[in-house]
Amino acid sequence: MSYLEPTEFVTKMVDGGESKVFMSTKDTLIRAFMAGATLALAAVFAITVAVNTGSPLLGAVLFPVGFIMLYLMKFDLLTGVFMLVPLALLDKRPGVTISGVLRNWGLVFLGNLGGALTIAFMMSFILTYGYHTDGGAIAAKVSSIGEARTLGYSAQGTAGWFTIFMRGMLCNWMVSMGVVGAMISTSASGKIMAMWMPIMLFFFMGFEHSIVNMFLFPFSMIMGGDFTVMDYLVWNEIPTVLGNLIGGFVFVALPLYYTHVRTSAKRAVVSN
Repeated sequence: MSYLEPTEFVTKMVDGGESKVFMSTKDTLIRAFMAGATLALAAVFAITVAVNTGSPLLGAVLFPVGFIMLYLMKFDLLTGVFMLVPLALLDKRPGVTISGVLRNWGLVFLGNLGGALTIAFMMSFILTYGYHTDGGAIAAKVSSIGEARTLGYSAQGTAGWFTIFMRGMLCNWMVSMGVVGAMISTSASGKIMAMWMPIMLFFFMGFEHSIVNMFLFPFSMIMGGDFTVMDYLVWNEIPTVLGNLIGGFVFVALPLYYTHVRTSAKRAVVSN
């Protein structure tokens, strides 16, 4: 059968987290770089579709192609390792330590950031012919997105910060469902369908994804967005990363692990 039972794919989740802890520095950085670059290309593709067609929904429908490509290639996103890697620690796999988990997260973060910034530079260069012309409608759109999702939040103060944080939680709840979706089927078509649905949902709902934002906000600043690096860090990236961390682990990893691996004893049947 192409569908795996939860007890099978949750065990695969723990195995996957363990393997990432022990992956070499070179492999971790390369896979993370490629994941950040691929997702960034998918983001600019979705924005271009939305601008050119006037349909944000169509952009959201097509955005998951980037996520699907990178996961079929076994590249790593920070949002995914936030969910998978701690499971190996929780399951007390031999040799898995807190420092190993943090090392993996740090390397994946750096790799994702490098890939995202590379695409931000390349796309801004392409749109402006080497920064000699105006970026047009795409540049105007990304500039407005960057300003709205930094200065717009900061105008709301603490409530704005926690709004981003919660959007980050909801985002990685859905993204982690997509990561798990790649494990519930042994067929490529099954994996694709299972990944597509939650990724489309998070993108259309405007939830905050830390890796997408590593591309979007530097790209927005290059294209003329009127906000600073500090605005981006404090009023988007930091609360988004924290929300992504908690959302994926608490809403996906823990419920699956504790109900399909570390299950409780069955309730006793009381006869009359």
